[in-house]
Amino acid sequence: MKIKKGDTVIVLSGKDKGKKGKVLEARPQDQEVIVERVNVVKRHMKATREFQGGIIEKTRPIKVSKVMLVCPKCNEPSRTKTKEVENKKVRACVKCNEVVDKV
Repeated sequence: MKIKKGDTVIVLSGKDKGKKGKVLEARPQDQEVIVERVNVVKRHMKATREFQGGIIEKTRPIKVSKVMLVCPKCNEPSRTKTKEVENKKVRACVKCNEVVDKV
Protein backbone atom coordinates (compact mmCIF):
# COMPACT_ATOMS: atom_id res chain seq x y z
CA MET A 1 0.00 0.00 0.00
CA LYS A 2 1.39 3.41 -0.95
CA ILE A 3 -0.44 5.32 1.80
CA LYS A 4 1.01 5.20 5.33
CA LYS A 5 0.08 6.50 8.76
CA GLY A 6 0.78 10.24 9.08
CA ASP A 7 0.41 11.04 5.35
CA THR A 8 -1.82 13.87 4.19
CA VAL A 9 -4.37 12.65 1.65
CA ILE A 10 -7.26 14.04 -0.39
CA VAL A 11 -10.51 12.14 -1.00
CA LEU A 12 -11.21 11.51 -4.70
CA SER A 13 -14.81 10.23 -4.59
CA GLY A 14 -17.81 9.77 -2.34
CA LYS A 15 -19.69 12.06 0.05
CA ASP A 16 -16.44 13.62 1.33
CA LYS A 17 -14.94 14.32 -2.11
CA GLY A 18 -12.28 17.06 -2.01
CA LYS A 19 -11.62 16.92 1.74
CA LYS A 20 -8.03 16.77 2.97
CA GLY A 21 -6.96 15.00 6.12
CA LYS A 22 -4.21 13.14 7.93
CA VAL A 23 -4.14 9.33 7.92
CA LEU A 24 -4.73 8.12 11.48
CA GLU A 25 -4.50 4.41 10.72
CA ALA A 26 -3.59 2.26 7.71
CA ARG A 27 -4.97 -1.26 7.26
CA PRO A 28 -3.02 -2.94 4.44
CA GLN A 29 -4.75 -6.32 4.84
CA ASP A 30 -8.15 -4.71 4.13
CA GLN A 31 -6.83 -2.00 1.74
CA GLU A 32 -8.43 0.68 3.96
CA VAL A 33 -7.31 3.84 5.75
CA ILE A 34 -8.87 5.95 8.49
CA VAL A 35 -8.60 9.67 7.73
CA GLU A 36 -9.39 12.36 10.30
CA ARG A 37 -12.68 14.23 9.73
CA VAL A 38 -13.57 12.01 6.73
CA ASN A 39 -16.39 9.43 6.56
CA VAL A 40 -17.77 10.41 9.97
CA VAL A 41 -20.98 8.62 11.00
CA LYS A 42 -23.26 9.01 14.00
CA ARG A 43 -23.91 6.01 16.23
CA HIS A 44 -26.53 5.64 18.96
CA MET A 45 -24.78 4.00 21.91
CA LYS A 46 -26.53 2.31 24.81
CA ALA A 47 -25.46 3.31 28.33
CA THR A 48 -22.99 1.04 30.14
CA ARG A 49 -21.11 1.35 33.41
CA GLU A 50 -18.25 3.27 31.77
CA PHE A 51 -20.23 5.18 29.11
CA GLN A 52 -23.22 7.44 29.72
CA GLY A 53 -24.86 6.67 26.39
CA GLY A 54 -26.11 8.92 23.60
CA ILE A 55 -25.20 9.82 20.03
CA ILE A 56 -21.48 9.74 19.24
CA GLU A 57 -19.57 10.51 16.04
CA LYS A 58 -17.25 7.81 14.78
CA THR A 59 -14.68 7.87 11.97
CA ARG A 60 -15.09 4.90 9.63
CA PRO A 61 -12.47 3.44 7.25
CA ILE A 62 -12.36 4.41 3.58
CA LYS A 63 -10.93 2.36 0.71
CA VAL A 64 -7.37 3.30 -0.23
CA SER A 65 -8.33 3.56 -3.92
CA LYS A 66 -10.56 6.55 -3.07
CA VAL A 67 -7.72 8.66 -1.63
CA MET A 68 -4.56 10.17 -3.12
CA LEU A 69 -1.39 11.32 -1.39
CA VAL A 70 -0.78 15.09 -1.20
CA CYS A 71 2.87 16.00 -1.82
CA PRO A 72 4.34 18.02 1.09
CA LYS A 73 6.44 20.21 -1.24
CA CYS A 74 4.12 21.08 -4.14
CA ASN A 75 0.95 20.67 -2.00
CA GLU A 76 -0.91 18.92 -4.84
CA PRO A 77 -2.31 15.39 -5.06
CA SER A 78 0.03 13.14 -7.00
CA ARG A 79 1.01 9.55 -7.52
CA THR A 80 4.19 8.20 -6.00
CA LYS A 81 7.13 6.29 -7.40
CA THR A 82 9.82 4.27 -5.68
CA LYS A 83 13.27 5.81 -5.59
CA GLU A 84 16.51 4.62 -4.03
CA VAL A 85 18.29 7.09 -1.73
CA GLU A 86 21.30 6.04 0.36
CA ASN A 87 20.57 2.33 -0.30
CA LYS A 88 16.99 2.76 0.99
CA LYS A 89 13.80 2.60 -1.05
CA VAL A 90 11.67 5.69 -0.46
CA ARG A 91 8.50 7.15 -1.96
CA ALA A 92 8.85 10.18 -4.24
CA CYS A 93 6.32 12.53 -5.83
CA VAL A 94 5.89 11.97 -9.58
CA LYS A 95 5.24 15.68 -10.32
CA CYS A 96 8.11 17.37 -8.45
CA ASN A 97 10.40 14.36 -7.79
CA GLU A 98 10.58 15.31 -4.07
CA VAL A 99 11.09 12.52 -1.51
CA VAL A 100 7.93 12.03 0.57
CA ASP A 101 9.44 9.69 3.19
CA LYS A 102 11.91 10.90 5.78
CA VAL A 103 15.35 9.44 5.04
